[in-house]
Amino acid sequence: MQLVSGLHFKNLRGDIYGGVVAAVVALPLALAFGVSSGAGAVAGLYGAIFVGFFASLFGGTPAQISGPTGPMTVIMAGVLLQFSHQPEIAFTAVILGGMLQILTGVLGWGKYISLVPFPVVSGFMSGIGCIIIILEIGPLLGHEAAREGVLATLQAMPDFLAGPNWHAVALGFMTLAIVFLTPPRIGKIVPSPLLALFVCTPLAFLFFPDAPIIGDIPRGFPEPITPTLQFDSLKLVLESAVVLALLGNIDSLLTSLICDSLTRQHHDSNRECIGQGIGNMVAGLFGAIPGAGATMRSVVNIRTGGRTPLSGMLHAVILLGLLLGLAPLAEKIPLAVLAGILFKVGIDIVDWRFLRRVLQAPRADVLIMVVVLLTTVLVDLITAVGVGVVMASLFFVKRMADLELANLSVITHPHEEASLTPEEAAVMARNKGAILLIHVDGPMSFGSANNMIRRLDRVREFRSFTSVVLDLSDVPVIDATAAMAVGDMLRMIQGHRQHLFFVGMQKEVVEVLEGVGIMQQTRPHHYYATRLEALRHAAYVAGSKHPDDQPPAATEADEDKSDCPSSPVPRARPEVAD
Repeated sequence: MQLVSGLHFKNLRGDIYGGVVAAVVALPLALAFGVSSGAGAVAGLYGAIFVGFFASLFGGTPAQISGPTGPMTVIMAGVLLQFSHQPEIAFTAVILGGMLQILTGVLGWGKYISLVPFPVVSGFMSGIGCIIIILEIGPLLGHEAAREGVLATLQAMPDFLAGPNWHAVALGFMTLAIVFLTPPRIGKIVPSPLLALFVCTPLAFLFFPDAPIIGDIPRGFPEPITPTLQFDSLKLVLESAVVLALLGNIDSLLTSLICDSLTRQHHDSNRECIGQGIGNMVAGLFGAIPGAGATMRSVVNIRTGGRTPLSGMLHAVILLGLLLGLAPLAEKIPLAVLAGILFKVGIDIVDWRFLRRVLQAPRADVLIMVVVLLTTVLVDLITAVGVGVVMASLFFVKRMADLELANLSVITHPHEEASLTPEEAAVMARNKGAILLIHVDGPMSFGSANNMIRRLDRVREFRSFTSVVLDLSDVPVIDATAAMAVGDMLRMIQGHRQHLFFVGMQKEVVEVLEGVGIMQQTRPHHYYATRLEALRHAAYVAGSKHPDDQPPAATEADEDKSDCPSSPVPRARPEVAD
């Protein structure tokens, strides 16, 4: 395995250019995310430096640029609010979150992150976008952001609107105009967030002195914090760490998929989780906010030539140089300008593509997305993801159950099933009203188990049939609940003193039925590889005298045509299809 994934020096010029441009794009965003989190602008910059460098060095997506993102900043702001009296506990949660990310990669669970359903991802990304937009309204109007969260910000909205700082409002709306209206041809040369920073900061110094600014930024390299855990806050710390790890992995791997589509490469999910975890552990150790794979910065890097981890590491080194050399200038940046930049970020995070198709999308997916969005905004992310995944799973089970029931054929007359061969149809016709054929096409799961029994109960004059042939030859898998439903069917048939014949069971199906004790309750020699053999035996049991309706000689002597046992009997293992 290559020490640094995708590292080579054949694209050095492209990687240098990509890293420089990515650093230019990252600078205003890192400052804005740091301020928005409550940890300060320098925490955002060091988050971009540490996560950006180590995620590139140890990650599994060569061209990805990592750093503070909107989703991670929203969560970190909540963590810092919870532990405002002891910030070191908040950063301990960041360290633990990084460790969980590493554990996810080491255990090989990275590939499962992509199994989160799209409506859930769409809902919480749109919810996070809404949170960012709501939280930045206060700074955009010249007020300090309500650190208590979305609900507190909404409650304070009348005060924000009643007493705006007009200097800040002017700068904020100038920033919005620049980030929204900058022509693409100019944006390719100077990214719109950086352009807003360069234009609005001097104007604030000259014409809008009353607008709040970032203020003092600590100089020099940050000192490491001492990780702190207290018993009374342990649960909250662990919950925060799980949320940061989960969101960091999801956010990063979604960006990895975008990078793959642009570079025609394939990322290593588990390695990416490890790289992001190392980056966040280092960030937490030095009091920086956590990060993840950043979509906009990664796309800019790729489109300007970046292809290897060199571009991501170079972007971090350039940011470090800018911080150490330009910190006095960064202190003069107005908070309203950063709020305008983040306002645009929040709007970009909202999944407008899904929202534009909400009237045409499946109702279940729309419901999941809306519930996750509202839960993200009004409760918290981990609850939103949990609720969304459970809802999506239940809807999926319902759809699969409906499909399984649609593939369940209950045949009492030969003309009801086109798949019957002429010989099988002849046996059914000769023994009309004596043989019930059940054919299952596809997997059998807990979703359809109970409905399968109810459907049999609705078969007219079910008690009058002498034999039931259960054709499982097209069933690749069966779960324990469906197997127990087969057991209920067997007991119902035995209660009516009928015979049950199995057809074509595959090895996996037999193992499950044996595991729950169903096979031990059936008569010996009631297993057949073909449906025709089972139907002929069923006809013989029903009393047919036709010469074609005869069971194999080995079973004829053992068969009592008038009795069906209600207790287990010795039996031979059935022939199974591999």
